[in-house]
Amino acid sequence: FKGRGNTYRFLYQSNLTIQLVKRYFTPLFVSFLTLFVILSCNQDFYPVGDELLSDQTLETETQTIPAFTYQKSLNRVQSNVQPLVQLGKINHPVFGKAEASFVTQLSIGTEPVFGNFRQLSEEEGDPNNVNVIPENETVKEVFLEIPFFNNTNDTDNDGVIDSLDADANNPESNSDGDELTDIIETQSGLNPLSSDSDGDGILDHNDDENEGYDSNNQVYQIDSIYGNRNAQFNLQVHELTYFLNNLDPSSNFVSSQTYYSNRDFYDEGFVEATLFDETFSLDFNEILFYYSEDDPDTPDVDETTQVETRLSPRLRIPLNLQFFQERLIDLEGTDALSGNAAYYQAMRGLIIRTGDFSDDLYLLLDIQNAELKIRYEYDVNNTQATADDTTDDTIDKAEKEFVLRMAGNQITTLKNSAFDAAVAQRITASNNNEPTDKLFIQSSRLHGKIRLFSAENSETNELLEEIRNETLLINEANLVFYIDPETSSPEDLLAKRLYLFNHDSGAPLSDYTNDGSVSTFGTNSNKQNFGGILERDTDGKPYRYKFNLTNHISNIIRNDSLNYDLGLVVTANIENPTAIKGDVEEALETIQYPLSATLNPLGSVLVGSHPDSTLTDKRVKLEIIYSSYE
Repeated sequence: FKGRGNTYRFLYQSNLTIQLVKRYFTPLFVSFLTLFVILSCNQDFYPVGDELLSDQTLETETQTIPAFTYQKSLNRVQSNVQPLVQLGKINHPVFGKAEASFVTQLSIGTEPVFGNFRQLSEEEGDPNNVNVIPENETVKEVFLEIPFFNNTNDTDNDGVIDSLDADANNPESNSDGDELTDIIETQSGLNPLSSDSDGDGILDHNDDENEGYDSNNQVYQIDSIYGNRNAQFNLQVHELTYFLNNLDPSSNFVSSQTYYSNRDFYDEGFVEATLFDETFSLDFNEILFYYSEDDPDTPDVDETTQVETRLSPRLRIPLNLQFFQERLIDLEGTDALSGNAAYYQAMRGLIIRTGDFSDDLYLLLDIQNAELKIRYEYDVNNTQATADDTTDDTIDKAEKEFVLRMAGNQITTLKNSAFDAAVAQRITASNNNEPTDKLFIQSSRLHGKIRLFSAENSETNELLEEIRNETLLINEANLVFYIDPETSSPEDLLAKRLYLFNHDSGAPLSDYTNDGSVSTFGTNSNKQNFGGILERDTDGKPYRYKFNLTNHISNIIRNDSLNYDLGLVVTANIENPTAIKGDVEEALETIQYPLSATLNPLGSVLVGSHPDSTLTDKRVKLEIIYSSYE
């Protein structure tokens, strides 16, 4: 069968055979037989791929790729775009003293009317309306209220926040250990965190009388406060005299005005009236307001013992009454209250600052829900229900509340002590393109730059080209940073999470973007696949942060992405990848810096790429787990 003649002869004979068997076999079998005969004549038949699969096996290996670390710092960051404000002082044994204060504008909304009628117009008198009288509005109480952040995550909606829930995903869990589930206690008006809600010594599941417990009471878990929560300090509120433009005059008022964290309007002298200046301490209890009068129509109930309004824990600061009498109430009907823009000119804003701490205390405050509440009384004409008879009219007092919002610009001022000599030395080395032995990562002040595969700043290099020339399937790639064991840092001041981003553009990495994982422990615990979460060793001690960069590394190796430098920062909210303006220390060069890195004072000291010989096993490393054919 080695020639065309033989092949044709065989096919001819085979065809005769087929014609004979057609009489006795079904058409389906004949078709199979024909195919078999023809294929059996092919001298070049070879099982393609059989040798490849039999001689080669898929091997999984791990390779450590060089990563080079550079210490970087910022002189200042944009500070009028943050979703919160910072206040207080903290002394860090590594990073030194950090202080924060802030300024805010006040919004009146649309033109307000105090009392029932507008001052200087309607209140001048109306012969057709006896109720139009001078109302003599007088400020009785002014409070600046800035809420604390509190944990409200309740995944299973059983009335118990996740961090206090025996099982955050199961409403039938029993967090207080009695015989009633959390959801049953919540629905029954009991306390799911106490087996004896009313404290009468009888457990809830045996108690038929729990009226002593107010089911409207809420348990708050206050977060975003660092240091000693019981510390006392001097709290000051001043009038700001600097006008905060929304638009930048240097751009002919075309672009938004940028305010930076190194701007201190108090030190610059833009301050006039003092509205509060006293020793202060924090109160983390729910704020309750009771009815002021007892309703005579309900003799069995004393309303003065009933809660009318509840507020979450917050700073509640009493302010000078006369100031707001003159700078708000008495301006009714004037152009100064024609709208927000006019009022920003008349009342520039407030400066809130602290000092004289008995111990470290640093606050992140919910400025977006802050309010300045003014309660005032005014005169009203009481006609005694005899509108046509004015002889029995009396002038009575009524009360109202007016609320100003914290709107417009809120600017946080951040002050830090001078860099430690060791840190300054590493910054200088990095500026000279020398990799460092340690990385100091802290808030808006210190960050790291990471270069993978080569210390040279180029898109390709010898090692990367070698990897690209191999046929590899990247299963996983992890960038691992170890906490420096030689640097002592209190655990409560250790950053709970770090964030990696594109150092050149400020944009998030593809692995971050693709990670939709969600945690029940808050927004800063989401995106767990991407990583950056503080990990603990078998003894429970913090020891490393690990990032999953599988997609990013795969794209680099496939030439789908540039091998750009990575930035490493602290993050207070992993869900917020927004970048803001930051100025580099040495030349005020502007870079795009993660906003979330500016939202707390915490930090970490990490082992870099060139540590001493005693720490070589903890140097930063990129581990690639890949598959290849051997």
